[in-house]
Amino acid sequence: MQLPRPNFRKIKWGVSGCGKITENSFVPAVHNLKRSQITSVYSNSIDRAKRIATKSLTAQAFDDFDEFLKSDFEILYIASSNELHYEQAIKAAKAGKHILCEKPMALNSNQAKEMLKVANENNVSFRMNYIFRFHPLIQKAKELVDKSLLGSIVSINGSFNIHIPPSTNFRFDAQKGGGALFDLGTHLIDILRYFGGEISEIKGIVEKEIYKSDVDDFVSAIIKFEKGYFGYFSASFNTLKANNRIEIIGQKGTITIENLVGKPIGVAKLIIDIHGERRKVFRKKVNRFLTMMKQVQKSYLKNTKPLSTGEDGLINLKLMEKLVENANS
Repeated sequence: MQLPRPNFRKIKWGVSGCGKITENSFVPAVHNLKRSQITSVYSNSIDRAKRIATKSLTAQAFDDFDEFLKSDFEILYIASSNELHYEQAIKAAKAGKHILCEKPMALNSNQAKEMLKVANENNVSFRMNYIFRFHPLIQKAKELVDKSLLGSIVSINGSFNIHIPPSTNFRFDAQKGGGALFDLGTHLIDILRYFGGEISEIKGIVEKEIYKSDVDDFVSAIIKFEKGYFGYFSASFNTLKANNRIEIIGQKGTITIENLVGKPIGVAKLIIDIHGERRKVFRKKVNRFLTMMKQVQKSYLKNTKPLSTGEDGLINLKLMEKLVENANS
């Protein structure tokens, strides 16, 4: 006797923006998820939309965003350039589509506030892709910090320095939310907030240091957490080789995470060095995007709170605005 199959609903995804992150990360990740499928693809270029859609047999291609929103999908992954996030998220929320948005959430905090307001009014969930939060070693480090393994926290620091030479890409267009702060610094602010809680003060420099282009290529900041300890981070587009790391320093010892930021492929390393104990090292190689998508899928299907929310995106933007306001002062 053949037993009836359990209800096995698949999430239907729409995606707007057909750049490298969609083609090389989002599409392969969805193909590896049993409970998700891509059904609709939007780009302002129908050729690009069709190219991505052909990678998913169930997907339709659109170059009209309003028509795209009328198609059959539940969650919109917004992977378009930064200046388009606001309009696309507002329209998607009004159409009843849940949202997973790339960072930064918008060009400014006023836009982000309105995006959340419209999402709440339409009973739409808003998730952010602050991808490093989802990494198993970040999760393990967070668990250890929360258990007070390090004792009282002294400081939390991070660096994210890579090489992206000036080009016509939106990352080098100030009107489109480009620059090292919005592209890389936003990740470090999120990581420091994730480990240390809310940030009360942030000051530093935002510079066109090497390339003198339309946008900043270097940012550095010192922060103070509401709980009283401090943090530091730096990020840049102008470094050919750098040892990027995240470091949590406590009264009893230090937790360091290496080879995570700045290296999309590679083995990340978690180092736990506690006074009076043997130094421990853990290594982990994961598909970061797939790991993130698995958790997003799970939180959506189980209707649980996302690990990274629209509120996180709004707070992040407010902190970046405060940094720019206080920069170089």
